[in-house]
Amino acid sequence: MSNREMREVFSTSLKHMMESDPRIVLVDADLAKASGTIGIRDDFPERALDCGVAEANMVSIAAGLSSYGYIPYVTTFAPFATRRVCDQLAISVCYAKQNVKIVGTDPGISAELNGGTHMGLEDIGVIRSLVGMVIFEPVDAVQLERAMPVIRDYDGPVYIRLYRKVLPDVFGPDYRFDLFQADTIREGGDVTIFASGLMVQESVEALALLEEADIDAELINIHTIKPIDREAVVRSAGKTGCVVTAENHSTVGGLYSAVSEVLSAERPTVMRAVGIDNAFGEVGRIPYLKQRYRMTKEDIVAACKAVMEKKERLS
Repeated sequence: MSNREMREVFSTSLKHMMESDPRIVLVDADLAKASGTIGIRDDFPERALDCGVAEANMVSIAAGLSSYGYIPYVTTFAPFATRRVCDQLAISVCYAKQNVKIVGTDPGISAELNGGTHMGLEDIGVIRSLVGMVIFEPVDAVQLERAMPVIRDYDGPVYIRLYRKVLPDVFGPDYRFDLFQADTIREGGDVTIFASGLMVQESVEALALLEEADIDAELINIHTIKPIDREAVVRSAGKTGCVVTAENHSTVGGLYSAVSEVLSAERPTVMRAVGIDNAFGEVGRIPYLKQRYRMTKEDIVAACKAVMEKKERLS
């Protein structure tokens, strides 16, 4: 397992890109230490701006920088990068077609001891409704490192949903990244698991339990939730006939909603969601919070069995 924190990979990659590309600017809201980018201020003092606890102003500044040809990276906690600045993102960034990269850290339950006020349980839902926005959630350090230059070169707004600390490696050194193509981690024929972010590793662990139950599950990592890889979703659902989504987000507006929208239009399929079900966050460590919101590998297994049983009843 990699011992690199995700924020370290992000800041190191960003620093390397800033060394060769003078257009890149870091803009934060008094959270450079938390985001791991504090050192960039020493290396690029003229291109590392602290806007203080004034997130709406920060996004407006980033949009202005973009209009002059810069590529600003806005960093703050996930709810402050989305809920708090939705109007600025909608009008100053998306409507104005500005090339701003928004980095929301500690999404979902990964805010842990900061509690419900700092838990972005609905950030994908907020951002997914905005025209032209791309939403990317890396699953490990390998994928994030591959994604950084691709996102830099993409001309348009991107929301990066960034877990800050260490995540187990899902991908190896030979991994090839495609921003708009989902990753099939394991092929199977009985049930499909579409997972994102923190819940990909939980789904990998669920595969072993499913195998013990003689269930052949397919696992697909949906790292880009908007625009979602429609072809991968339809193809896998058509093969297995039943689907479970697993996400570190509300079951409204996020991965479950995105997959449901595709399948309801193109291939109606038995589905079940694993995620936060109509609840606010609370203080706790991740293992407790996964139990609290029924986001464990056992919950994924139970959901898989439930959709398989329903598929059989309907057949």
